[in-house]
Amino acid sequence: MQQDMYTIRDFYFWKITISLALASLFIFACMYSVQPLLPVFVDEFEVSVSEASLALSMTIVGLIIGLIVLGFLSDRMGRGMFVKLSLVGSILPFIVIPMIDSFAVLVILRFVQGFALAGLPAASLAYLSEEIDRKSVGVATALYISSNALGGMIGRVLTGYITDHYSWEMAFYFLAVAGVVILGAVCVMLPKSRYFQSSNLPFRKDIDGFLFHLKNPALILVFGLGIVLQFSFTGIWTYLPFHLQNEPFSLSLQAISYMFFAYGLGVVGSPIAGWLAGHYGLKRIRVIGIIILSIGIFLTLSASILFIVIGLCVTCLGFFTAHSLTATAVSEGATHHKGSASSLYLVAYYIGVALGSSMIGPLWGIAGWTGIVLLTGALPLIYLLFIQLASGRTRKRGV
Repeated sequence: MQQDMYTIRDFYFWKITISLALASLFIFACMYSVQPLLPVFVDEFEVSVSEASLALSMTIVGLIIGLIVLGFLSDRMGRGMFVKLSLVGSILPFIVIPMIDSFAVLVILRFVQGFALAGLPAASLAYLSEEIDRKSVGVATALYISSNALGGMIGRVLTGYITDHYSWEMAFYFLAVAGVVILGAVCVMLPKSRYFQSSNLPFRKDIDGFLFHLKNPALILVFGLGIVLQFSFTGIWTYLPFHLQNEPFSLSLQAISYMFFAYGLGVVGSPIAGWLAGHYGLKRIRVIGIIILSIGIFLTLSASILFIVIGLCVTCLGFFTAHSLTATAVSEGATHHKGSASSLYLVAYYIGVALGSSMIGPLWGIAGWTGIVLLTGALPLIYLLFIQLASGRTRKRGV
């Protein structure tokens, strides 16, 4: 069976890879599309900054629930179906949301959209591992993950640009149309699974697999690092539009949206981090990535736009370096049930997104940008020190 799997030289390898990369690009564009729009929601719906941030954080809550539920269902019902349903469920809210005038309903629809978004990450990596030859799956996976960062960047830049020139409603309609085009391409291009085998294990076994990892102190430290990294990274990007709209910058939404091009370093940073880790060790490069992340965050305290842009680029480089190597550490640290370990890391990762987008809202009201930067810049360094102190007890487990 192994020799019949698709390799990089097969036409179907590229059909699968391009299909999932396009779907991933759209899904992550959907997820983060509202981030530059939060100041617009504050003005248009007359809500607080913390309430506006729910448009992102509740999407992530839906995503977390969806990752668990749809991950289980994907193991039983197939992969391709959930990829397509995820796209459909992501498109529909973009058609409905511009027609409503209630922010509470908008948040509910974003929660539903988040649940639907989870269908793609819950099924895609398993689809790749089942259909593509082991020697070629690394290339397909790298392209898929790169499309995550690219989609997040495009979604933020596009919505900011379109909203500044037209309206946020027009930005959502544009995303809906783009989603329909991508859905059509995926339906045409994505082949049926050939090697999917339905799991007949009871849900209890899946839950046992999750609980198994929560008894491993080394993995718990890694899951905690995932929360901290994303908490700091999301916190900076969520409140950046509010900071740059204020004096002395007074930037337009279009100009602010261009800041998200810094995400391009994420596409480059992840593979470079993997190469460096292979030569100098995962732990050492991960520590360097965390330190770079904090340095970048602290640079954004500057009153100079140039230094803020440099800080954001450094932040992205450090974050994606640390994040990619932390995800790798999960696979290396899990001795059994590696799939559920990866799912748990994703859950931890997105808990960090939810907390970073909403939990520090009151801090913005109390201490402004300085408070946000000091917290998000110091927290990774504090947790890094905690890991170093705790690793003596868990060294045998490979953190």
